[in-house]
Amino acid sequence: MEMITSNKNEKIKNLQALLKLKKERDRQGVFVIEGLRIFKDTLETAPGFIEGIYVSESFASGTFMDELKAGISETDNLRLRLSEKITVIRESIFNSISQTVTPQGIMCIVKKPEYRMEDITGALSEKSGHVKILLLENIQDPGNLGTMLRTAEAAGTAGIVMSRDCADIFNPKVVRSTMGSIFRVPFIYAEDFCAATGQLKANGFTIYAAYLHGGVKYTGVHYDVKSAIMIGNEGNGLTDEAVAIADKRLYIPMAGKIESLNAAVAAAILLYHV
Repeated sequence: MEMITSNKNEKIKNLQALLKLKKERDRQGVFVIEGLRIFKDTLETAPGFIEGIYVSESFASGTFMDELKAGISETDNLRLRLSEKITVIRESIFNSISQTVTPQGIMCIVKKPEYRMEDITGALSEKSGHVKILLLENIQDPGNLGTMLRTAEAAGTAGIVMSRDCADIFNPKVVRSTMGSIFRVPFIYAEDFCAATGQLKANGFTIYAAYLHGGVKYTGVHYDVKSAIMIGNEGNGLTDEAVAIADKRLYIPMAGKIESLNAAVAAAILLYHV
């Protein structure tokens, strides 16, 4: 396996650029995952998406490397191809570029998954025939966005439609927060969020907007078979245009002096209730 001993190495520079710059992730069509858990998820869900595997010296010499090699693939052909993509990085250099407080010693360059609206609207629950979608307008906090994606998977959501001004879903913090859901939940960025919402309505979806100023208590609504939950910006909520296109406005009762819930918490409550 190749060994990198200088932080001036071109592969190190590329890793740093991909971790820090959205424009570089967009240009190359790839992003970086870090940690053993999400690596295993990627191996199981999308092994063909892995373009490069980078491990620290301690990882390369530890028991995890045996586990990595054993789990790389069930097929010898894919195991060989991925084994050839493993690069060892000097410990100090790996730790300096890691985005985590306690680096686990493994990161990978992975191709971006690409989805269409049809990948989202075509999904149906095997149990009840109900399908729900999460609509996100101008969500800015990477941790919130990643948590929403993770929660969407757990709640059986068909997919996520985001406005183009939402945080980059391939931001390292978002990716870590998804806990692997980024490879299992379809998502798209809509150039025109309201137009995309209108397209969903034309396909039989009822749009429910989380709204602070009036509306119906979320537990007092009968949700349609095709439901789309709309969540707005952390500080300003939904725009007037987005609220206007919704079929129903929902509110979540709150005690005390709290004015609003965290956006990811609100999304979780509504998705699970639906």
